[in-house]
Formats: sequence, structure tokens, C-alpha cells
Amino acid sequence: MQRRNLYVVALAAAGMLAAAVPASAQSELGQAQGKAVVTILPARQGQAQGSISANQLALKVNGKQTNIANFRPLNDANARIELVVMIDGAARSNLGLQINDVAHFIQTLPPGARVAVAYMENGRAAMAGPLSTNRQAAVHELRLPTGPAGISASPYFCLSDLAQHWPSSDRDARRIVVMVTDGVDDYEVRYDPEDPYVQAAISDAVRSRIVVYSIYWRNRGFIDRTGYGADDGQNLLAELTQATGGNSYWMGFGDPVSFQPYFQDIDRRLHNQYEIGFDANPSGKPGVESMKLRLNNSSAKLVAPQQVYVGRPAPMDGE
Repeated sequence: MQRRNLYVVALAAAGMLAAAVPASAQSELGQAQGKAVVTILPARQGQAQGSISANQLALKVNGKQTNIANFRPLNDANARIELVVMIDGAARSNLGLQINDVAHFIQTLPPGARVAVAYMENGRAAMAGPLSTNRQAAVHELRLPTGPAGISASPYFCLSDLAQHWPSSDRDARRIVVMVTDGVDDYEVRYDPEDPYVQAAISDAVRSRIVVYSIYWRNRGFIDRTGYGADDGQNLLAELTQATGGNSYWMGFGDPVSFQPYFQDIDRRLHNQYEIGFDANPSGKPGVESMKLRLNNSSAKLVAPQQVYVGRPAPMDGE
């Protein structure tokens, strides 16, 4: 009898302890939260987007079916954007022919978007100025790359640096990076889909919830002038942008005549983006997990990141 009474008391104490833990903390113990930016484009260019609901989406995180807790369009005035145009410091000087297209893109970004320009130099993202809504100030920061061949070391080092030192603490803003580079990794010149520097850049970008777009433009280095180098760089950039939910742009192995059609497509994507939030069962401690999202009963084109950060927000520099 005495033993039974002790058992009842233990159960009651356990119940009181569970009640004392906040609901959010209980959820955090068993589940981790995540969110991602996805792009849903109308089936035909110029066509109005039809209504899309969360019920049409099927999400798997780390291979497990995951419920979508919230789903919202990012096309209203409160959907903040922070965008960095990052230019390879070793890009060929004829990039100057495209500066007007870059300037036009910056000037026509959605109202309220904060923008900055950075240059890939010595393995870091050298910010030319702060994120700002002052379009003219950002355009004034555009210049011809002046660094020697190889000054970017690896464009993937530079992206990692930018992700780890993102110039804002606004975690609710949509983070976009447009990289202008040929994607050649001078530290791993042979093509390797498991290139450790590319994988590190993907992980850092995903942890910082950055969507990456890339525009191919040749650098000054020797390997950059070869078809092998072009193919290598383009494949690595495609791997990076697909993992983060962005897109890569190139025209064969040469430099494009104009960036304008690329920027028009990026602008179209920015106006057709959504945020999904979910609770997932993490495979371990908070970190980067695989993600698969499917859109049902719609002819629209879905572009979603292949990886997602699951857990409390990743710590930023200085935190």
C-alpha cells in the first residue's frame, strides 16, 4: 500500500513539472522549428498567379513527412528584403559593359528593399557600403573589378564570409544574394560535386537563410579561360543555387551580351515568393537538413531549397 502511494505521488509530481514547462519549451524539446523561402511561378510568363494554399504543399524534412504550420506570400509592403549584389574582384574588366544593367536592377527593386554592393576579395565579402534603401548610394558603389587574377581566392569562401557576417540583425527579412562570378574554385580546380568549400558555403548560406542567384562572368585566371573551367564553375554554381532555392544564369561558355534578361527573371521571382514555416523532428541537434517540397493540383512551377536550417535561429557573428 505504501509503495502504491509513493507511485501516485511521483506521477503527480511529474505532471506538475510538465505543467510548469512553457508550451513553447515543450515543443522545442521534441520538435525544432524551421522556415524557408520558396518561389512559385505562374505556368506561363506574364500570366497572373492563381491562388496557392498550404493544403497544396507536401513537405518532407530529413526524409520525414512534415506539417506546414504557416504559409504566406511575400509580396506585401511588410515583406522586407535585404539584397547584396556580390561581384567577383577578379572578373574581366569588360564587365563594365554590364554595370548599367546592374544599376537598373538595383534602382527597380521592390519598395522598401535594402540593398548593398560587395566585392569578392581575398576570401571575404568586402562590403562597399551598408544595406540601405538609398538606391543612388548603392549604384554609386558599383565599380569595375580591379583585383588581379585569383583575388577572390574562392567565390565560395566569400559567400561563407558574407553569410557568417550578414550586415543586419533583422532575422525576419528575406535575404537574397546575387553573385557575379564564373564559379571556379581555385583551391579545387578539378570538378568535384562534393567540393568542401562549396559544401561549406551551402551550409553557411542555408543557416543564414539566404537565397542565392548567380550570373556567370569569366575571371582573369588561366583555368577560367578553358571550357573545362567554365563547365566546372557553372556546375558548382548550379549546385549552390539549387540548394538555397535560387537560380543560375549563363549563356554557353562565354560571357552574356546583357544581364538584363537575367535581372528581369530574378525580379519576377522576388515578386512570386512565399515563406513556409514548419515544426520538424530533427535528426540530432539543430542544423541543416534535407528538404523536399511538392506542389499538388497546380500547373505553377515550384522552386524550393533542397536544404533547410532546422532549429532556433543560427547564431550570427558577435552573438
